[in-house]
Amino acid sequence: METQNFKIATTQSNVNWTGKKVTGAHNGTIDIQEGNFTFTNEDLTGGTVVIDTTSIVILDITDPATNQQFAGHLASDDFFSTDKFHTASLEITSAARQSATNYFVEGKLTIKAITHPIGFNLEVKTSGDELKAAGKIIVDRTKYDMKFRSGNFFTNLGDTLIYNEFELDVDVTATLA
Repeated sequence: METQNFKIATTQSNVNWTGKKVTGAHNGTIDIQEGNFTFTNEDLTGGTVVIDTTSIVILDITDPATNQQFAGHLASDDFFSTDKFHTASLEITSAARQSATNYFVEGKLTIKAITHPIGFNLEVKTSGDELKAAGKIIVDRTKYDMKFRSGNFFTNLGDTLIYNEFELDVDVTATLA
């Protein structure tokens, strides 16, 4: 049984986020702090990804004061509580190969010290000592105590409603450790 460990090259990897509301959407980036992918006999079998929640950047708001105010709100207890929880993490618990380069990945996502199971499709390509992985992860923020302007918890929000799910578009490069 051959096991390989690929370490995420954080400076060559990107996580883009999109949060949607009735009147539009906001988007930005968030940094990967560290992580790895484990392969056994050339199949993805595990891994971890740690996100630096203090690195959230908002790209669609160009006014500096408004951007800073929104960033402060995302860092607050209404959302990520970054003063208390500097990181969020994903632990890959299983990966089922769907095709030569596609897996359905299942894992445990932890945000604000709250853990829930999650599943998503991930395209994985290896070439020698390098791995590239890309996928979209849909997260229900209300499972992680982010209820601000959620229609599940508040009524009469009208056009101020924020949808419960946000998207993480992940594009990761990793090298054989």
